[in-house]
Amino acid sequence: MSQLVKVAEVQDLPAGKGKGVEVAGKKIALFNVAGQYYAIGDSCTHRGASLCEGTVNGTQVICPWHGAAFDLASGKALTPPAKLPLPCYKVEVEGSEIKVEIP
Repeated sequence: MSQLVKVAEVQDLPAGKGKGVEVAGKKIALFNVAGQYYAIGDSCTHRGASLCEGTVNGTQVICPWHGAAFDLASGKALTPPAKLPLPCYKVEVEGSEIKVEIP
């Protein structure tokens, strides 16, 4: 059974930025794209770079180490050198709280 877990406050995550959080032993990168929130696995599937430190470009994040791009909505690897997708997590905003659904 999955559960919603508070991971941040809306004011903690400005538009166009990422934030790393850890929930139930999972490292998750949380992103705000013009008020739409996304949560994906934080480790690049190529070499393990922290994606919360990457550059947000629309609904993509670019890995800070080798430039692989990932889709924030699906976790799909869009460009080499990454080939494998990332896990995605459902995000809900309740009032000022950002919550992630953890399976």
